[in-house]
Amino acid sequence: GRALLVLLLSATVSLLGGLIFGYELGIISGALLQLQIDFDLSCFKQEILVSALLIGALLASLVGGILIDRHGRRRAILVSNLILLVGSLILTLARSFIGLIIGRMTVGFAISVSSMACCIYVSEMVAAHQRGLLVSLYEVGITVGILLSYALNYIFADVDEGWRYMFGLAIAPTAMQFLSILFLPVNPVKLNSWDSDCQKGLIQLQNTEDRETAKREPYKEKHYSFLDLFRTRDNMRRRTLVGLGLVLFQQFTGQPNVLGYASKIFHSVGFQSNSSAILASVGLGAIKVVATLVAMAFADKAGRRVLLMAGCVVMAISVTTIGLTSRIAPLAMARDCKAAADPNASHSLTQHPLTPVTSQLAVSPIPPALGALQRQAGPGFAATRSLTKVFTSTQSREVVPSSFLTQKRGLVGQLKKETVESTGAPSGGAPWTEQMVLNWITLLSMMAFVSAFSIGFGPMTWLVLSEIYPAGIRGRAFAFCNSFNWAANLLISLSFLDLIDAIGFSWMFLLYGLMGAMAVIFIYLFVPETKGQSLEEIDQQFSRKR
Repeated sequence: GRALLVLLLSATVSLLGGLIFGYELGIISGALLQLQIDFDLSCFKQEILVSALLIGALLASLVGGILIDRHGRRRAILVSNLILLVGSLILTLARSFIGLIIGRMTVGFAISVSSMACCIYVSEMVAAHQRGLLVSLYEVGITVGILLSYALNYIFADVDEGWRYMFGLAIAPTAMQFLSILFLPVNPVKLNSWDSDCQKGLIQLQNTEDRETAKREPYKEKHYSFLDLFRTRDNMRRRTLVGLGLVLFQQFTGQPNVLGYASKIFHSVGFQSNSSAILASVGLGAIKVVATLVAMAFADKAGRRVLLMAGCVVMAISVTTIGLTSRIAPLAMARDCKAAADPNASHSLTQHPLTPVTSQLAVSPIPPALGALQRQAGPGFAATRSLTKVFTSTQSREVVPSSFLTQKRGLVGQLKKETVESTGAPSGGAPWTEQMVLNWITLLSMMAFVSAFSIGFGPMTWLVLSEIYPAGIRGRAFAFCNSFNWAANLLISLSFLDLIDAIGFSWMFLLYGLMGAMAVIFIYLFVPETKGQSLEEIDQQFSRKR
């Protein structure tokens, strides 16, 4: 009975941790529409507000590992919950732009610490044959949290100061997680060795030789310094190579940016109205949830390596297909966040035909926050940055004179044909039907990409990271790799639009396809299979083998 209670509470902590993370990443999309008006935010201020979460998360990844290792995983989660409650209150009661920045940085710090501590705590708390399922449950929480944030964006879109409710509602799951973890033990329930796991029927040993080795080498927890991550002691350097390789390939295979331009693909295949674009965004989110559930079910059966490699192969094929189709049928890329809102530049409506131009969007049709997982997630700052650019180009409620809004609404109807024609008349002169076929191929490729990421890199990266390091340095090692995840996101976000200008959209996606192929080779050569093995067994295998 106690074991079942620990299992259920561990699952609750993992799911709620992910849900809070996903919710905080997704909620800014709808809140920004109102904040832009209430605080008269310029493009630059909106980018600062969106990136404030990243800055807080980066700070957390630098110091969070020390907190997790020195003061314990459970305490780190409790402290992150308290910080998150404070951040949510600051945002809910904010009266100035500075208050919003401080609130978002506080929230970013909290969810980053929580994401690391949750994965490590749950991986240490449960038996080997349940670890893949329960750690992957965190990823499911993220996708559900993002979908929930879209739903609440829609509900509070027309409520006066609805953004206060959006930010404030994060308090409920945070309080629930805080209460759930109070009933869990301070330290994981340790079995003396992984041999005792086998006697209880939890995991199957590879062979009798391994069993005898385990009896001769009782597991002792060692102490490590941070610099040991780069030394040959216990093969730590190879473990660091595996961890960094996974988080960097997770970002450089293009996940944040594919989703950052999802709305353009939706509009190009005929999702012209806001409601249909919202539906398409929710549909993409639902695909992510289903794919993550599949990963959760097979993590302990198929194994981490198989899911990672299969996911990478599909991702590489998908982005290569998007790159090839966009060479035949180019997608317009709106770059200037003020372009569609400039009263003196009505021609901008035709320059950016794939950007929605209605003035009363209930919720953004853009699902970049879905890609923010990354923490998956790594959490996709690149996605939220592109999100800001398009949000600001589409939102002009009260900023633009009402007479211009009326003209704009009239223009929308006139431009529907032009929109289809401009997206359906590529430079190569392909017929309209061929153009639509190519657009649908692009859309299906994007859905395949999202599914593949949610089965492979999304949950498996963090599952493997929570397994391959010794307990004495697990928190600091996880945080070190996580900081590279955030830094890679920042690098991609700063360079993506410039790279598109330099080499073109299609070549950019073909480059992502190449990175996907390289990721498959990396995983095949360096990433070990860890399914069905206790953390102690994984550590001993790493320590013994070159």
